[in-house]
Amino acid sequence: MMLIGLTGGIGSGKSTVAKMFKSLGVPVYDSDSEAKTLMVESKPLRKAIIGLLGEEAYLDKKLNKSFISSQVFKKPDLLQKLNEIVHPAVKNHFLKWSENQNFEYVIQETALVFENKAQDNYDSIILVTAPKGQRIQRVIDRDASTEKEVLERMANQLDDNKKVSLSNYVIENLDLDATWKLVCQIHKKLLNKGVEL
Repeated sequence: MMLIGLTGGIGSGKSTVAKMFKSLGVPVYDSDSEAKTLMVESKPLRKAIIGLLGEEAYLDKKLNKSFISSQVFKKPDLLQKLNEIVHPAVKNHFLKWSENQNFEYVIQETALVFENKAQDNYDSIILVTAPKGQRIQRVIDRDASTEKEVLERMANQLDDNKKVSLSNYVIENLDLDATWKLVCQIHKKLLNKGVEL
């Protein structure tokens, strides 16, 4: 079974592309939502996060997302420390999850493949891109964020131009019909690769 990384900057449309692969029967692991679950349910993770950010990181046994965001997106060193706590736990959880899937390949949808130097964990990487202005607008519409907040989050992610050369497949997500065609093409190629292995 092949492990495929699906990545892209904030607002690129990773989740839209992930849903398209899911509709083709591909098992997709959503790192963001799984990380949030683990951050609440795993006692060692909770302890480490409180140790890093303080008791305010949790409200009524739930993640205090707005507090965490306000702390880490302005302080890259703090974000890195949080990632060093959370990402190994997510990686282990994904590998266990993938062992229970029955398909030629599985996808891990994750924002920070290259930023975390995790590209060697995958057999192939699919990058989703979109123009910066469009990405900013999508996030503002989706999260009711301000442009300043979106730009702060973008500053923690590698530039798309650098990611393109490191990826096996690139989907420019502007038009949903065109994106769907590319998803189907990549799906076919990956199934054929699975047969070759």
